[in-house]
Amino acid sequence: MITHIVFFKLKDRSEESVARTAQVLKDMEGKIAELKLLEVGTDIIHSDRSYDIALVTKFDTLDDLNAYQIHPVHKKVIEHMSEVRESSVCVDYEV
Repeated sequence: MITHIVFFKLKDRSEESVARTAQVLKDMEGKIAELKLLEVGTDIIHSDRSYDIALVTKFDTLDDLNAYQIHPVHKKVIEHMSEVRESSVCVDYEV
């Protein structure tokens, strides 16, 4: 199983902006066959080092992760995230 985790820091860190963007991520659920698990969480601490949103996704194989990366639904999410994010970091690992 491949786990893909991304943390997003938004340009607009208001509660409304974070909620709206978290929903954009959540809306992928059920629309990409290769995506086996989708979790979206928003930060509750709000420290200087906090990121605003965490995305956790799981895939059966690396090929499935690669298919997700180019899926049209994910591409639309990337467009949105490119507009609203200040920065992001990611880790991908296999267990």
